Amino acid sequence: MTYSERITQKLTKAFAPSHLEVIDESEKHRGHGGYREGGETHFKVVMKSDTFADMSRVARQRAVYKVLAAEIEERVHALALDISA
Repeated sequence: MTYSERITQKLTKAFAPSHLEVIDESEKHRGHGGYREGGETHFKVVMKSDTFADMSRVARQRAVYKVLAAEIEERVHALALDISA
């Protein structure tokens, strides 16, 4: 399973989003810190979920980072978040 698939699966399970995009932006960062051959190091997540309705922006980000802790520790160098309720 790719990291993109893992991220999609975990976010879907944790937040039941009405909209979810997991975009691998690794090629935009070729030659920069954290880039690895094969990509899957830099992602952008666009997600909308009712779960976030009563959460601040920081709380939303912390919740996503907690769910994806293993991926961040293993390979993901950067994670851009565009998340809303």
